[in-house]
Amino acid sequence: MSYAYEEAYGLVSEQSSEVRAAFIRRTYAHLAGAILAFVGIETALFQAGLAVPVTRYLLQFGQLGWLGVLLLFIAAGWIAQSWAHNATSRGMQYAGLALYVVVEAIIFLPLLTIAVYYVRDPTVLPTAAILTLGIFGGLSTAVMVTKRDFSFLAPILSIGFFVALGLIVCAVLFEFQLGLLFSFAMVALASGAIIYTTSQIMLYYRTDQHVGAALELFAAVALLFWYVLRILIAVSRE
Repeated sequence: MSYAYEEAYGLVSEQSSEVRAAFIRRTYAHLAGAILAFVGIETALFQAGLAVPVTRYLLQFGQLGWLGVLLLFIAAGWIAQSWAHNATSRGMQYAGLALYVVVEAIIFLPLLTIAVYYVRDPTVLPTAAILTLGIFGGLSTAVMVTKRDFSFLAPILSIGFFVALGLIVCAVLFEFQLGLLFSFAMVALASGAIIYTTSQIMLYYRTDQHVGAALELFAAVALLFWYVLRILIAVSRE
C-alpha cells in the first residue's frame, strides 16, 4: 500500500469529530443494509416455500456433510473478508459484503426453519432478534463511550474460536451434542468479538474501510444471533 494512499485515507481516530461521525454513520448504515438484506433473503426463501426443501436437502448429507458445509463457510468467509477489505476496488468491497450475507443466509436457513416450523413458541425468533440487537447495541455503545482500546482481547478471542471450532468438529465426527453451556460460552465469545471489533474500527481502521468494518460487525452479530436463537430453541423445547 502506498504512502500517498495512507495520507488520503487516514486513521479514523486521527480525524476530526465530524469525519469520525461520518465514518460511523457509513459503517452502521452498511451494517443495517447487510442485516436487511439477510432478512430479505430469508423472507424470500420462506415465502417461496423453499425453506423446508432446502433444509431437508442440506440435512440429508448428515453430520459429515455439515462438516463440509462448515469448511466451505469458513473458506467463503475468508474470501468475503479479503474482498471487503480490498484497498483499491470499492466494487470488490461490496462484492465481499454481499457474498458474506448470502453465505450466512444459507447457513442460517436450517436453524430458522426449526425456529419457525418445529418450535411451538412463536416468540422464539423475534425474542432472539431483539436480544441480539439489544446486546449488540449495548456493547457497541459502551465501547464508543469509553473509547478504550480492547486489542488485548485478540489472542483470547483467537484461542476461543479455535477451541470452539475444534469442539464443533469433534461433535460432528463423534456424534455428540454441544449443549447449552457451549451455546452460552459462544454468546460470551461473540460479545467479546463485538467489543473487540468496535474498538478496532474506532481506533485502527481507515476512513475508507466502512464496508469492511460493516462486514466484521455483521459477522459478530450473526454469530451472536445464532447462539442466542439456539439457546431459546433449547429452552422452549424443555
